[in-house]
Amino acid sequence: MKHYKKILVSAILCATLVACNSSNNNNGKAISLSILHMNDHHSHINADDFDYDVSALSLSDKLEDGSNISEVSVTYGGFPMMKTLFDNLAATATNPIKIHSGDAMTGTVYYSLFKGEADAAVMNDICFDVFALGNHEFDDGDAGLARFLDFLNRGSCNTPVLAANVVPHAQSPIANDYIQPYKLMEFEGEQVGIIGIDIADKTKNSSQPDAETEFLNEIETSQKYIDELEAMGVNKIILVTHYQYKNDLLLAQSLTGVDVIVGGDSHSLLVPNYPVASSSDMSGEAPKNLTDIGFNAVGSYPSIETNLNGETVCIVQAWEYAHLMGMLQVDFDENGVVTHCSGSPQMPLDTTFVYEYSDDENRVLSTGDSQRVVAELEQLSEPVFVEPAASTQTLIDGFNEQVAVLEQTVIGEVSEDLCLDRWPGQARSTICDASATYEHGSDISNIVAKAFLTVTPTADIAIQNGGGVRVDVATGEYTIADAFTLLPFSNTLVTLNMTGAEIITVIEDALSNTLDDEGSTGSYPYASGLRFHVNASEIEGQRVSQVEVNSRLMGDWIAIDTSATYTVVTNDFIASGRDGYDTFGVIYNDSKFVDTYTEYAEGFIKYMTQLSENNQTQAKLPKDEYSTQGYIGTNGCDHSAQTDCEGF
Repeated sequence: MKHYKKILVSAILCATLVACNSSNNNNGKAISLSILHMNDHHSHINADDFDYDVSALSLSDKLEDGSNISEVSVTYGGFPMMKTLFDNLAATATNPIKIHSGDAMTGTVYYSLFKGEADAAVMNDICFDVFALGNHEFDDGDAGLARFLDFLNRGSCNTPVLAANVVPHAQSPIANDYIQPYKLMEFEGEQVGIIGIDIADKTKNSSQPDAETEFLNEIETSQKYIDELEAMGVNKIILVTHYQYKNDLLLAQSLTGVDVIVGGDSHSLLVPNYPVASSSDMSGEAPKNLTDIGFNAVGSYPSIETNLNGETVCIVQAWEYAHLMGMLQVDFDENGVVTHCSGSPQMPLDTTFVYEYSDDENRVLSTGDSQRVVAELEQLSEPVFVEPAASTQTLIDGFNEQVAVLEQTVIGEVSEDLCLDRWPGQARSTICDASATYEHGSDISNIVAKAFLTVTPTADIAIQNGGGVRVDVATGEYTIADAFTLLPFSNTLVTLNMTGAEIITVIEDALSNTLDDEGSTGSYPYASGLRFHVNASEIEGQRVSQVEVNSRLMGDWIAIDTSATYTVVTNDFIASGRDGYDTFGVIYNDSKFVDTYTEYAEGFIKYMTQLSENNQTQAKLPKDEYSTQGYIGTNGCDHSAQTDCEGF
């Protein structure tokens, strides 16, 4: 058992040292800790909203046509409300520790424009006790991380940055005291050790750390520093990991001495009473949680495992995007053994609710109706109604004032008009003649796919739906604002491992969505590192032929191997099966995907910036890179052989 081991270690130390401090004796004290935590906010610093079904409430307010309101928009999360929540709970909790488990950066315009400065400012307003590095902290190399940590070190907060398994090379910008393996905190005379662990392989392969910076094994490094802390007499040990929920469960079972794991990276929503409620309220009904209103949880908050000592380990994570804060209470006995842990995510909500009064007007619910909605939401275990912190909103407003100016930053040069069409010859473009896209389809949609492939180093090919690309791109300077106009949705880039046969089926799915199911013309597929011929006059399943791949466009075009596995990057909208991409959806719904959490507009910004840094301009792609190499329309007219085909 853990306490026997620690008594022995303490006795050995006391025998060899002149004196032993209170943390190294056998007279420990039973204490409780309150862990307030978040992770993976990915530059999402503003509040978000979700639709909430109020049809059963028969609210007094009505729609323009006199009918009942069926749903309202609920504002939740964001740093202004998170600041209030952290402050309120820290002020009343027993021995609070405020933790951020990594991936603060990369994902929204705030990172594209401010490179971590905005994230650091709102984090310092909360003032975390520790921050553990995530993989996305390395997206702009060691130098980009150093820049962010310089922002984080501004002011009086001085949050320690933990990463026990990250070993910067001698010349790395983060080599000089930017990071440390652990932090010691003291409560009621008892020391608590907090160790940081980053996910090693994912950081090396999916982000952009300096090649010489090392990422050590997560399990071995954790045990090394647990042993070091135990040798110092520390018997309450927290791992702050950016290592994924499932990995954390296995990590707990693989270690001695660990008590609590506060995780990140997998964006896991954990809720009390998962999957089946284990307790009841006074009425005999099970307490409700976020799953009852449509959110997808993957495990219990907290999750409980047993370490190699046979002792309890409490494991938590707090979802994503500053949507909620985790609140975990842990009780230790005098030997540092966990006797109990409990808690719940806390989702900060605003009491103002908006509904769609008519097609042209949104309205705010009246006070009485708002109170009824509040009462309903308070039946869930997670919602907490708070006022946003003025100090944090002022910080964000300052950055917002700069956004309009910074969005005009030139990030590249376009050397010829890039035409937009969904299907070959559709004549949708406002700056190009229909003949420009007649044979191979959209210029800019193919380029967007190439951009996503370029900025996703783990991918072999990229697939993008035509409808996700919104405008032509004219010759001239290209700005950040242009990128957000081109790609205006909040989609993120995800990767999926697929067989060649599945990839062919995905292309068939996309075509069928319009041709057979009367879906959107925006489902037409564009790709990079993948090309094919389309015969829209054929039946479903026989429209795609001559499919070839050229992984990362770094070799020769070869026939796709239907049994081989390829890594495909796409946007999470179609990855989830939307727009007719059914085969994507099957894989996605089985959780067999990796979300890069890079918004697709930001991915295009990175691509254009890289071109500019290499003194290159963006022109039309070589014809052999266009994904549609040949196109026959629904009427059997071959666009490669005839110049007068009509329709698609």
